[in-house]
Amino acid sequence: MLLQISAGFDYYNWVGLPLIIFFSRVCDVTLGTMRNLMVGKGYKKLAPLLGFFEVLIWIVVVSQVMKNLNNFACYIGWAGGFAAGTYIGLVVESKIALGLQVVRIITNKNSEELIHAMVNEKHGVTIVDAHGAKGPVKMIYMVVKRNTVKSIVQLITTYDSSAFYSIEDIKVANAGVFREAGNTTAFGRWLGIK
Repeated sequence: MLLQISAGFDYYNWVGLPLIIFFSRVCDVTLGTMRNLMVGKGYKKLAPLLGFFEVLIWIVVVSQVMKNLNNFACYIGWAGGFAAGTYIGLVVESKIALGLQVVRIITNKNSEELIHAMVNEKHGVTIVDAHGAKGPVKMIYMVVKRNTVKSIVQLITTYDSSAFYSIEDIKVANAGVFREAGNTTAFGRWLGIK
């Protein structure tokens, strides 16, 4: 009896096809998430390239779902792939860390060691004397490549763990002092990746 039930079960339509839809959606939504982030960062050549492959995968997958409207497992694969693709897209984007960020540090302590450490790491630093709610403070500004932010936060916590700091994305910065991050390929330069 069990053998007859398993022999009649359509593995492709109820397992294989939903898995194909799931993994295809992971790919297309990951590309879509990356594309949206690239648009926000101003990567004019990379965003359309990602969009091309995103829509190509999407149209193939949606055609399979439309052919199998009576198969709820395809719907589960579609929705699960969308959720997983969004998460994976954000993880991938954070790993490649493209773009620039502004780091603002406000401290009421002697900040000479912290500033010296930032300069030794070849970061451009701007220092402003200011007045905060509890008295005089130093404001330290830096525009940095996103892939260096983690090391900057480590320097802040090492030299002044009580300092207030904020980090924000920026789209464009003109001139400045930036730590060298290595060579970019000709294809990367064409795409606008620095």
